[in-house]
Amino acid sequence: MAFVINNLKDNSNVAITDQLGGFTVLEYITDLSCTSVAAAKDNYYMSKSNMRRKQLMIEINNSEIMMRAGAMQYTVGSMEMTTGVKGVGGLMRNLVSGAVTGTGAIKPHYKGTGTIMLEPTYQYIWLIDVDNDDIAIEDGLFLACDATLDISVVARSNLSSAALGGEGLFNLSARGKGVLALQAPIPSDEAVVIELQNDVLKVDGNFALMWSNTLQFTVEKSGKTKMGSAASGEGLVNVYRGTGNVWLAPL
Repeated sequence: MAFVINNLKDNSNVAITDQLGGFTVLEYITDLSCTSVAAAKDNYYMSKSNMRRKQLMIEINNSEIMMRAGAMQYTVGSMEMTTGVKGVGGLMRNLVSGAVTGTGAIKPHYKGTGTIMLEPTYQYIWLIDVDNDDIAIEDGLFLACDATLDISVVARSNLSSAALGGEGLFNLSARGKGVLALQAPIPSDEAVVIELQNDVLKVDGNFALMWSNTLQFTVEKSGKTKMGSAASGEGLVNVYRGTGNVWLAPL
């Protein structure tokens, strides 16, 4: 069984912006499907602001990947789609995981040989080589990954303070070896990476997109006292302690 996908990678209006393993990020240089003057104006200014449609292509060869539920646009080839859920216990764990991280209870697995195209997005697609690492991911960023990675839920170190700060209590964790694809609000080359060596990072707001699970992550008052926190005007901040990396959105 064989197939050829024409007018995709070989389309002059499509640029390959990143590639890692079987994962390829395609970017549409110009939106050629305008049907009105208003749409043409919008597309012109969007292109000037670097807002272009992007699409993730995943090619598997006797291998397996998992992805966010509802992200698939079409598949070509000989492959099997499963839920990745093992028994009732696995379903319950997935339901809890999806509820607390906003990623959906079921993450479809595709196994075999072929090509999977995910739906286009105006957000940015990151491809990350997880090389025997353990990375925590901000809620809603997970897009797809090699099934060799263990995707699980991790709790924050201080749940009561996280609740007071209006932050999520749990995050997804990617552990092991394989390619991880995220859908992020900024391009990867704009992310600020803070390397901590037994030190402390305090962030006011949800600017952290990923961080090493070697770090202790809590939500705390910005000052040692209520008066100090009030005087700083910050209140509660996200705190990362220890040794590891934190990826921050600058804006």
